[in-house]
Order: sequence, then structure tokens, then C-alpha cells
Amino acid sequence: MTNTHLSYGLGRRKRSVAQVRVFKGSGNIIINGEPAESYLQYNLKNLQIIKAPLELLNLNSTVDIVVLSRGGGLTGQADSIQLGMARAFCSLDPFNRTLLKSMGFLSRDSRIKERKKYGLKKARKAPQFSKR
Repeated sequence: MTNTHLSYGLGRRKRSVAQVRVFKGSGNIIINGEPAESYLQYNLKNLQIIKAPLELLNLNSTVDIVVLSRGGGLTGQADSIQLGMARAFCSLDPFNRTLLKSMGFLSRDSRIKERKKYGLKKARKAPQFSKR
């Protein structure tokens, strides 16, 4: 790998944040210093989520991807990596945007945990009401 990256993308979902850098290479995906398979614990669903933008654009064997991912669980991290990769591929070539957008890879899942409110036990759970 060279020192300069081709493009960069940031992806978020729930509490996880993924910084994705795309390099010229041979198709390796490295997440937090580990190969993607071992980092995602060989979970086929999460691996398919991550590799979907690569397979759509036929970039499997031409680019290396280095990811720094923090927070959340493995599924949230996988979805944030997918969004970061899609954004990086859009900045790499603007023609990729239409394909990625039509497949839904550029839409961010904005659902996050709701904060706890005072007077309640959780975000919406209220203490039991007693009339008498």
C-alpha cells in the first residue's frame, strides 16, 4: 500500500463510527488492524454487508480498504463501514453515486437510542400510577 489514500468516507450507525480509507491494492479489507473476517468473527451476514458496495462496483480485486471503527456492536459497525465505503466510492468517481444510491447504500440509518427523561424510569417507561 502507498502512503496516500485514493478516497475517504465516514459512516455512522447507532453508536458506531467508521472511518474508511480506500487505497490501490488487491482486495484486502482491514478493520482496526485485523482482517475483516476475523474482526467480524466470521459472521457471513456482516461480511456480506461490508462487501456489497465492492461487488456492486466490481472493485473486489483493485482496491484495499482500511477501516478505523469505534463504538457500538458488530452489526452497527458493519452498517457504518458499508456507508463509509459507499461515500468513499462516491468521492472516488462521481458516476458511482447513481448505482450506490439506487441500491440504498448512501442512506444513513438515523435510529439511535433515545435519552432517558427525568421522572421516568427509562426513555418512555413511567412509574406505575396509583389512583388511590
